[in-house]
Amino acid sequence: MTTETVRGRRRATGPAPEPRPAAVVTAGRPRDAHRDERRGRRSAFRQITDFAAVSGVGQKAGIALAATGLVLTFTVPATGPVMATDSTDSAKTGSVSAAAQPEVKASAAQIDFNRTAVTTKGDPDGKLKQLLSAQSASTITRAASAGSLGHPLDTMVTASPFGYRISPITGAVGEFHRGQDYAAQCGTAVHAAASGTVTFTGWHPYGGGNRVVIDHGNGLETTYNHLSSSTVRVGQQVSRGDVVAMSGTTGASTGCHLHFEVMVNGEVVDPLGWL
Repeated sequence: MTTETVRGRRRATGPAPEPRPAAVVTAGRPRDAHRDERRGRRSAFRQITDFAAVSGVGQKAGIALAATGLVLTFTVPATGPVMATDSTDSAKTGSVSAAAQPEVKASAAQIDFNRTAVTTKGDPDGKLKQLLSAQSASTITRAASAGSLGHPLDTMVTASPFGYRISPITGAVGEFHRGQDYAAQCGTAVHAAASGTVTFTGWHPYGGGNRVVIDHGNGLETTYNHLSSSTVRVGQQVSRGDVVAMSGTTGASTGCHLHFEVMVNGEVVDPLGWL
């Protein structure tokens, strides 16, 4: 119920009516058809600016073109910096591509690993084989042969040199000493000076006592004398450094030592020219 006031307005005498509920809008916002396109453009722009910042190129012109929506393709050199890029953005734009690398083909080359072709100081056995395969031992110069034979003893102490001397047995002057004598206690290991074939082992009737002879090819031989015993047989192939005998004092000897000889075509030469 309502009552009229003095001014003519009605005053409600009953309870006020309940407010009307606000209408709930459930309809979705209209989709912007160009939103995805703008997002793609911003993604491409961001990727290009990141590339310019990392590579240090400062592609201002490229950034301007990308901002206008033009397609820009970069060629990344093989020696350029490696960039960590987002795989999703790379899949979308594909604007950065690596330069195609030329195919490198290795030409066929034949390498000779034969030991006779090795001439370094680290392989004296290969050097010796090459020297002997190229010429006779008699034509090899001292400068070429030096160092091509290994030491027959682990410790080399000269007791009597090659050449003329006073005989330690008879005292005669002018005796020709056919090799180098090296001091060694009896039973010391004697090594092959180089690889070769054993051609003699046994007693030497002309003062050498127990003797071993090794043929190294092309006229080069080494002999080991006054031995207490030998560990090889005739026809056996030996390598540089192999133990072939034990030192002694057999034959024309005044004490334990090794008499070492180098022969070229049957003639003795100074072993120091080969050691």
